[in-house]
Amino acid sequence: MQADLEDVVQRYHQALEAFVSGDSSPQERLFSRREDVTLANPLGPPARGWSEVSEALHRACAQLSDGEMLGFERVSGSSEGDFAYIHEIERARVKVGGASPKRLSSLRVTTIFTREHDDWKILHRHADPITTPRSIESTLQD
Repeated sequence: MQADLEDVVQRYHQALEAFVSGDSSPQERLFSRREDVTLANPLGPPARGWSEVSEALHRACAQLSDGEMLGFERVSGSSEGDFAYIHEIERARVKVGGASPKRLSSLRVTTIFTREHDDWKILHRHADPITTPRSIESTLQD
């Protein structure tokens, strides 16, 4: 990947450190404001458009405090032209609510970046807790 994209991935990882500590503002600055920006976090349905994405970020971040990122395992990534993606496993120790002990969290995350005005912005982030094999039955609903 291009060096400037790797720089924004570094900023993105640092923003996630702030996020798990209860501060969403660094991550918010990295998201595009385009109408088609999307966020699919593990806490609810997909959000589309900056207003919904911002609300979903705030809602998720408000539940976290005193967290720490433990690492990022890059599974794959590529860039071509004005689009790039990374697929990673994010590992963190998070504190949910004010009184709970820190617990381990692992998320499977795909992030799509787009170049806007000589910088990279997040166009889409999808995160879910599926980081180990599961049965097909786990996807079924009653």
